[in-house]
Amino acid sequence: MTDDSQTPNGQTPAPTGEPAPAAKPVRIFLVVVDGSPELKVALRYACLRAKRSGGRLALLYVIEPQEMTGFMAVENLMREEMRAEAEQKVQKLAREVTQLTGAIPALFLREGNRRDELLSLIDSDPSISILVLGAGTGNEGPGPLVSFLTGRGLSRLRIPVTIVPGAMSDEQLEAIT
Repeated sequence: MTDDSQTPNGQTPAPTGEPAPAAKPVRIFLVVVDGSPELKVALRYACLRAKRSGGRLALLYVIEPQEMTGFMAVENLMREEMRAEAEQKVQKLAREVTQLTGAIPALFLREGNRRDELLSLIDSDPSISILVLGAGTGNEGPGPLVSFLTGRGLSRLRIPVTIVPGAMSDEQLEAIT
């Protein structure tokens, strides 16, 4: 005799006494979008890792406050222009991510201090698993976020950080992912 019973959603229930298999959580790779040349390398690394591990990407763009003029109408216009530019940049990168990974990334657009908004997003979104940053290659050093997060800010993180050297080639990225 066979048991053809199904749950209301059409699935066969787990045998009595055995727990149903838990869904494996999806690994979310967070990349901070800025105007740096190393963004391209960090983004490609994160896309390759996400694709090969069954993960997804999230992109964070933070519109940092600008020095304002004191004229409300001008300030509002500047803010609207910065937001429109940010949205365009994030949408362009989202198309690239989708082409590389086959999945649409999560998009986060915030206003404020980049470091504070990054930490706030990581604290508030438990689905974010790994932060991927590109390190600068110039004389200025690795970049302000990398410097902060490998120093004083490291204790404020609940997730690992992957720092990708900004001078890595596509071939090198393919080899390590």
